[in-house]
Amino acid sequence: MDDRRARQLVARERVRIEAVLLELTGDVQADVDLGRQQTGESDSGSALATEMVDQALVKDLRAELLAVGRAEDRIANGTYGRSIESGLPIPDERLEVAPLSERTVEEERVYQEP
Repeated sequence: MDDRRARQLVARERVRIEAVLLELTGDVQADVDLGRQQTGESDSGSALATEMVDQALVKDLRAELLAVGRAEDRIANGTYGRSIESGLPIPDERLEVAPLSERTVEEERVYQEP
């Protein structure tokens, strides 16, 4: 994959992740404040559950944002599109779908196994 296309894909991921993060972090606080205004109480069980889910999503998105930074570093040093494990090429088709991929599909399966 050429560097220009790699930069486009990774930049698109950064924009998407940052937009969702902004929405979630703003919405989490807004929902808490609205719930307190409407009920005069702290958090209800439902609001607390929603906030916990949002916090988990924020954590995952922040991890994805770190992966964006790693992908940007690989582009800068000329190793984007190669597995961080073996150095084998990651197919362009995979990178088009999952631009932050750090491993081949086979290596990712092994990495994800418990």
